[in-house]
Amino acid sequence: MKRGLLWKGVLIGLIVLVGALSAYPLQEKIKLGLDLRGGTYLVLEVQTEDALRAETGKDLARLVQELQDLGADTVSATRTSATAFDLLGLGSDHATDLSTVAEEFLPGWGYQRRDGRVVFEMKTQNANLIANQSVKQAVETIRNRIDAYGVSEPVIQRQGLQGNRIVVQLPGVDDPDRVKKLIKNTAFLDFRLVAYPADGRGASSREQILGNYGGRLPDELEIIAGPIRDSEGNFVADQYYAVEKVSVITGRDLKDARPGLGDFNQPIVNFFLTHEGGQRFGEVTAANIGRGLAIVLDGRVRSAPTIRAQIRDSGIIEGSFTRQEVEDLSTVLKSGALPASITYLEERTIGPSLGQDSIDQGLKAGLLGLALVVLTMFLIYKVSGFNAVLALSLNIVLIFGALAYFGATLTLPGIAGIVLTIGMAVDANVLVFERIREELRHGRTVKSAVDAGFGKAMSSVLDANVTTLLAALFLFQFGTGPIRGFAVTLSVGIFASLFTALFVSRWLFDLILSRRQRVDHLSI
Repeated sequence: MKRGLLWKGVLIGLIVLVGALSAYPLQEKIKLGLDLRGGTYLVLEVQTEDALRAETGKDLARLVQELQDLGADTVSATRTSATAFDLLGLGSDHATDLSTVAEEFLPGWGYQRRDGRVVFEMKTQNANLIANQSVKQAVETIRNRIDAYGVSEPVIQRQGLQGNRIVVQLPGVDDPDRVKKLIKNTAFLDFRLVAYPADGRGASSREQILGNYGGRLPDELEIIAGPIRDSEGNFVADQYYAVEKVSVITGRDLKDARPGLGDFNQPIVNFFLTHEGGQRFGEVTAANIGRGLAIVLDGRVRSAPTIRAQIRDSGIIEGSFTRQEVEDLSTVLKSGALPASITYLEERTIGPSLGQDSIDQGLKAGLLGLALVVLTMFLIYKVSGFNAVLALSLNIVLIFGALAYFGATLTLPGIAGIVLTIGMAVDANVLVFERIREELRHGRTVKSAVDAGFGKAMSSVLDANVTTLLAALFLFQFGTGPIRGFAVTLSVGIFASLFTALFVSRWLFDLILSRRQRVDHLSI
């Protein structure tokens, strides 16, 4: 055997082995979608205008308060839309004050004078940022609710990169009314002083905390758990904190939280409090420097930084954070309540028996389609049909291996995508085989006919598969739920088909032809 053929064979063997190991055992490695497993499917729409109105109201109040502190007692403001408001009663002697305050506290706004009033309009970039953050915050809030509900392997994700819709898939849940009520509940966020361990690092068990207090926790304390995460943000285990029952401040005192950079360009979280919350927070933090401050969301500690200095109406949370962790923590701090109202656009409930019926019917369709394809290839292309069938078998192994490796969810349309891939896989072989037969009819030798067949069919095979891949990518980008499952399996199947039809099938022909000095006939 030629060295080149040997190395190609080794490469094919390794790829197939990796695919088989990734997919085994199939029942444990492949996750089933709602239409196969049963459960609840929801499509929600975040009313981002609510978030914009809230931001406008906050900035409006801040502007009026700052101007009044500078002596402009007659100023008032009226909101005219979700992203605009009018400032009234500003005298010409306070024009400089307006410029200073707007530049410092309202950098995301533009303004101009009209008929004795000052019209403020939110900049488009700022409005888009607020709308985008409100959807991200809603996703995080909903995820917190669903985690508390105890659903196994839920899917909560944004539809599209910049859309305001959220897809919620809850396997095994058949009570959508309870889920919708859970999602719309208001989260509770509060800040509490940590009593033990005092530095906020967390204890490994409840018993460790109780042991520190002689087996009985003081009445003013309670134990709350929080997650330990690895460097990639994955949950590892719980750690525990003894915290005071009385909150320092709650989510109602929090105005905003944003990611930022510290003095040495390290990622930090900036947070901002209301006036009353800032006063209370300043008094408590000044008296407890060096203690841990637990950030508790829905009864779980999300972070417990150490108080380094007095914190008033704004402060920072710093630590060994990555940029992604800082963005996530900022979102969590603001996810105490939904940032905007939610509308339910779509709701489906699928029972487990219907899901099993879908699996059974999908398997029957797949096996029947595979059997017909195999029979057709043997009848039309004789012994060469074995080449296509073997390549097709490897194709199916690679598809399931890739789905398992990437953690993709198999849906009923996904099964349809696999069945479609079976047809497309042999379609490439048909194009190649017909080219080979044509070259043989023109009097070429078997080896030259095989070379010409693969060479001339290459462009047609690539054209058919690339155009289908583009369609699949659009389905994945703009589709939801089962439609995305179809797009995933179809895309994976296209890459597997190209590999098996153009690489594996060619290698099999070359392997057979290399064993003979002269080949005068090809069973095709």
